[in-house]
Amino acid sequence: MNKVASTRLRKEYKAFWQDPPEFVKAHPLESDMLDWRFTIQGPPGSPFEGGEYMGKLKFPEQYPFKPPAIFMLTPNGRFETDRRLCLSMSDYHPESWCPAWSVATIVKGVLSFMLENEQTTGAIVTSDEKKRELAKASHAWNSAHKDYKILFATAPAMDGTKAAAAAPEPSAPAAAVGSAGAAQAPVGDAAGTSASGAVQ
Repeated sequence: MNKVASTRLRKEYKAFWQDPPEFVKAHPLESDMLDWRFTIQGPPGSPFEGGEYMGKLKFPEQYPFKPPAIFMLTPNGRFETDRRLCLSMSDYHPESWCPAWSVATIVKGVLSFMLENEQTTGAIVTSDEKKRELAKASHAWNSAHKDYKILFATAPAMDGTKAAAAAPEPSAPAAAVGSAGAAQAPVGDAAGTSASGAVQ
C-alpha cells in the first residue's frame, strides 16, 4: 500500500472518531486500510428516519490525490445497491476532486445528496412510502451482513448527536499528511457540480 495513502487514512480515521459527525460512522476493514465501510442514520423528519444504511468506500493507492469509488450496500430507495455512484467527490469525476476533502467530507456529502431529489448515475426514484418501508427493513439487512457485524454491531447506538464513540487507535502513528478532518463539505464548481456532490 502507498505510504502516503495509508498515513493519510490513518490520520483521518483518528480525526473522524475524535469528533464524530452527526448521523454517520466509518471504519476501514481490518485487512485493508483502502477499503472502508460507512453507515448513515436516516435523519429525523426524512423518509429515511429510523433506518441505517451501510455503504462502501474504495480508495485508490493514489489517495488523497485521487478520489474513492462510492457504493451504497443497504437497500434504501435512493441509490442502487453495490453500484458506483456518480458524485463530484467520487472516482466518476476526478477532475472535481479536492485532496483536502476527507472521509468525513465524503460521507457527509453522500448523506446530503441522499436527502435531495437530484438524479445521477446510481440514483433511483421511489416513493416516500417505499423509503420508509426500506428504513424499517434496514436493520435486519445490516445484521445479516458480515462487515456490519464486525464493524458496527457493537458500536454505540446513533441518536443524531455527537456521541463519544470510541474507535480503535490506528495501528501505526500518523504523520501530518494533508489536512484530514479540516476540509469543508464539497461545493459547486465551474464544471456544474452541486453543493451536495451531484454532477448536473
